[in-house]
Amino acid sequence: MNHYSFEDFLEIVARLRGEDGCPWDKVQTHESLREALLEEAYEAVEAIEKKDTPNLCEELGDILLQVVFHADIEKDAGNFDMTHVIDGICQKMIYRHPHIFGTAQASTPEEVLEQWERLKKEEKKQKTQTEILKSVPEALPALMRAKKVQKKAADVGFDFPKTEDAMEKVFEECKELWDEIKCNGSGVEEEFGDLLFSLVNISRFLKINPEFALTNAIKKFINRFEYVEKSALSEEKSLSDMTLEELDLLWDKSKYHTGPTQQ
Repeated sequence: MNHYSFEDFLEIVARLRGEDGCPWDKVQTHESLREALLEEAYEAVEAIEKKDTPNLCEELGDILLQVVFHADIEKDAGNFDMTHVIDGICQKMIYRHPHIFGTAQASTPEEVLEQWERLKKEEKKQKTQTEILKSVPEALPALMRAKKVQKKAADVGFDFPKTEDAMEKVFEECKELWDEIKCNGSGVEEEFGDLLFSLVNISRFLKINPEFALTNAIKKFINRFEYVEKSALSEEKSLSDMTLEELDLLWDKSKYHTGPTQQ
């Protein structure tokens, strides 16, 4: 069975964006494709989480389409093409792995990461730690960005000594938020943000991915809600017609009927 090659793929994208190509593909820009790039990346992550290998293969292809599409836009603009993209990442991998392609020593994952960050800092000519903090992309999901910023601050010792101290900060921020809510103050959003930031810090101490933790909490909520709704429908009741007490009773029951991994 013959398979298409990477060169075939480049030609297909070029044809789609060519003068006689697809009306939709021809008018796309970096900006119009931003959402699609993020969506494809998240769909690949979901396939990984579900251990859905066939779907992962498809989603990786969708991500590759985004990469090639953006590169083809720049090729038409005369700036760079896929050759430059591939050359750039090859150079980066070789430069940041001197323990493989050079004479440096790094025998543990921790040593490799430390070396990677040092070389990255030198490569980007970042002189201060503040510059490094600012380099964390603002387009990242806020929880992920918060954790990365906190980690980079902790790299130079700007951190709580232990988890208990970080938890005290959570309690402090929770009280400040509640105080602001009670007086109907203008700083509710700011205090809420501070509380979220402090909770992310706890996730870092506990080595928990806050994005995954929140995703699992959402899944748990949906599973329990599904149990509540199905229970109501089995009694020919509508959720909107039930009292809060009835809903609470079903919700409590859902904790014991949706499985131990969903509680």
